[in-house]
Amino acid sequence: QLQLVESGGGLVQPGGSLRLSCAASRSTLAGYAIGWFRQAPGKEREGVSCISASGVITNYADSVKGRSTISRDNAKNTIYLQVSSLKLEDTAVYYCATGRCRPTLEKANFSSWGQGTQVTVSS
Repeated sequence: QLQLVESGGGLVQPGGSLRLSCAASRSTLAGYAIGWFRQAPGKEREGVSCISASGVITNYADSVKGRSTISRDNAKNTIYLQVSSLKLEDTAVYYCATGRCRPTLEKANFSSWGQGTQVTVSS
């Protein structure tokens, strides 16, 4: 069983930026595609972004396109999600997970999850 750990969340004003990190302390993530998901209170968990194991293929949900970048540094065994121009609607617990980016960014395509990191956007 693979345990992922998210970090980098916090309280940010609207228009600000955050960079979230996803790592595994005792396993390499180099062979896995990694997805980022988020879940706001009262809502279902939704896909945000995904990156292939090689880093060549990336995708983004419409809600973050144009203001988000997913990347990975396999040498550091870390995957990043940077979101700028943060909105109130971005408030959620953000999770990373191992799985498949294709055909769709769905929870069912991912197996190992982190415990999440809280992102709160508030003025």
